[in-house]
Amino acid sequence: MEENRKKSAAGVSSLVLGIISILSGLFYYISLPAGILAIVLGAKSTKKTGSRLGKSGLVTGIIGVSICAFLYISMVVILWLANNY
Repeated sequence: MEENRKKSAAGVSSLVLGIISILSGLFYYISLPAGILAIVLGAKSTKKTGSRLGKSGLVTGIIGVSICAFLYISMVVILWLANNY
Protein backbone atom coordinates (compact mmCIF):
# COMPACT_ATOMS: atom_id res chain seq x y z
CA MET A 1 0.00 0.00 0.00
CA GLU A 2 2.79 2.44 0.87
CA GLU A 3 4.60 1.69 -2.39
CA ASN A 4 1.56 2.73 -4.43
CA ARG A 5 1.20 5.86 -2.34
CA LYS A 6 4.83 6.89 -3.03
CA LYS A 7 4.35 6.35 -6.75
CA SER A 8 1.14 8.36 -6.64
CA ALA A 9 2.91 11.20 -4.82
CA ALA A 10 5.29 11.59 -7.77
CA GLY A 11 2.33 12.14 -10.11
CA VAL A 12 0.72 14.71 -7.83
CA SER A 13 3.97 16.59 -7.28
CA SER A 14 4.61 16.53 -11.03
CA LEU A 15 1.24 18.14 -11.68
CA VAL A 16 1.76 20.78 -8.97
CA LEU A 17 5.23 21.66 -10.27
CA GLY A 18 3.91 21.85 -13.83
CA ILE A 19 1.19 24.29 -12.80
CA ILE A 20 3.74 26.38 -10.88
CA SER A 21 5.95 26.36 -13.98
CA ILE A 22 3.10 27.67 -16.16
CA LEU A 23 2.04 30.36 -13.71
CA SER A 24 5.57 31.64 -13.13
CA GLY A 25 6.58 31.78 -16.79
CA LEU A 26 8.18 35.22 -16.53
CA PHE A 27 10.50 34.17 -13.74
CA TYR A 28 12.96 31.74 -15.31
CA TYR A 29 14.63 30.90 -12.00
CA ILE A 30 11.31 29.44 -10.79
CA SER A 31 9.77 28.27 -14.03
CA LEU A 32 12.63 26.27 -15.52
CA PRO A 33 13.52 24.15 -12.46
CA ALA A 34 9.84 23.52 -11.68
CA GLY A 35 9.14 22.58 -15.28
CA ILE A 36 12.13 20.28 -15.55
CA LEU A 37 11.25 18.56 -12.27
CA ALA A 38 7.64 18.19 -13.44
CA ILE A 39 8.83 16.54 -16.66
CA VAL A 40 11.15 14.15 -14.82
CA LEU A 41 8.65 13.20 -12.11
CA GLY A 42 5.83 12.90 -14.64
CA ALA A 43 7.87 10.58 -16.83
CA LYS A 44 8.85 8.40 -13.86
CA SER A 45 5.29 8.26 -12.54
CA THR A 46 3.89 7.44 -15.96
CA LYS A 47 6.47 4.75 -16.58
CA LYS A 48 5.99 3.06 -13.19
CA THR A 49 2.22 3.27 -12.69
CA GLY A 50 0.76 4.69 -15.90
CA SER A 51 -1.10 7.28 -13.86
CA ARG A 52 -3.03 10.09 -15.47
CA LEU A 53 -1.65 12.57 -12.95
CA GLY A 54 1.85 11.72 -14.10
CA LYS A 55 0.87 12.27 -17.74
CA SER A 56 -0.82 15.58 -16.98
CA GLY A 57 2.20 16.65 -14.91
CA LEU A 58 4.44 15.78 -17.84
CA VAL A 59 2.27 17.85 -20.21
CA THR A 60 2.06 20.85 -17.88
CA GLY A 61 5.83 20.73 -17.33
CA ILE A 62 6.45 20.77 -21.07
CA ILE A 63 4.00 23.64 -21.53
CA GLY A 64 5.62 25.61 -18.68
CA VAL A 65 9.14 25.21 -20.06
CA SER A 66 7.90 26.08 -23.55
CA ILE A 67 6.19 29.26 -22.33
CA CYS A 68 9.33 30.33 -20.47
CA ALA A 69 11.54 29.65 -23.49
CA PHE A 70 9.16 31.46 -25.85
CA LEU A 71 8.96 34.53 -23.60
CA TYR A 72 12.71 34.88 -23.20
CA ILE A 73 13.51 34.18 -26.84
CA SER A 74 10.93 36.75 -27.94
CA MET A 75 12.35 39.30 -25.48
CA VAL A 76 15.85 38.80 -26.89
CA VAL A 77 14.57 39.17 -30.46
CA ILE A 78 12.61 42.32 -29.60
CA LEU A 79 15.62 43.88 -27.88
CA TRP A 80 17.86 42.92 -30.79
CA LEU A 81 15.45 44.45 -33.30
CA ALA A 82 15.06 47.60 -31.21
CA ASN A 83 18.81 48.13 -31.11
CA ASN A 84 19.25 47.61 -34.85
CA TYR A 85 16.72 50.25 -35.91
